[in-house]
Amino acid sequence: MSEWSAEAPQPVLEAREVGRNFVQGPSTLEVLRGVALAVGSAERLAIIGASGSGKTTLLQILGGLDRPTRGQVLIDGRDIHSLSERERAALRNRTLGFVYQFHHLLPEFSALENVAMPLLVRRTKVAEARARARELLERVGLGARLSHRPHQLSGGERQRAAVARALVTQPKIVLADEPTGNLDGANAEAVFKLMLELNHERGTSLIVVTHDPRLAARMDRVYELDDGRLRERTATAPRGGASGSAA
Repeated sequence: MSEWSAEAPQPVLEAREVGRNFVQGPSTLEVLRGVALAVGSAERLAIIGASGSGKTTLLQILGGLDRPTRGQVLIDGRDIHSLSERERAALRNRTLGFVYQFHHLLPEFSALENVAMPLLVRRTKVAEARARARELLERVGLGARLSHRPHQLSGGERQRAAVARALVTQPKIVLADEPTGNLDGANAEAVFKLMLELNHERGTSLIVVTHDPRLAARMDRVYELDDGRLRERTATAPRGGASGSAA
């Protein structure tokens, strides 16, 4: 359970007694049970747990991509699952960024076009969208790769482009599902360090699902999902552990 003090600022994201069931023939599988979580501005959280424990399901519900069977998810005090699909999509585009284990870049577009895409969806002027995408790609070390398509980029470069795409709209929260799980050790370290640096610089809250305890230990709080229940594990490293180059 995560308690939020009445004196504290309103959390940017809050889950209240979230449950999720899946019906499988005559049986019902209870994947999430009474999950409660409150995330403050610029805070960074890790969610760990065994494969199949429901971590991705929880992240999808927090991001409005799946509906809970019961409970609420509030972003800036609004219950996102009470909104229409159009309103929910607009809220995701305006407030959330997503990073996945596989980059999900569109193969027919360049790195610049991929990163600019979320801004174009919200009808930002093309010149402004491209300028903001270029700025972020340069920030993540891909200034010389703007015109390259995903197949022309290395695995680490593709994931850095995906991080840039998640941040280009200046979201309040980034939800990351095993963002380094498909990378070798060096690239995983570079991408994760980059995410922590951008979290520190831009004040974006960060929720990361990871199997890697070394990455989890560098977050503000660590939660474990087990038997459908989310429990806080331990205090972690102090803020400021994101310093250093992500090149």
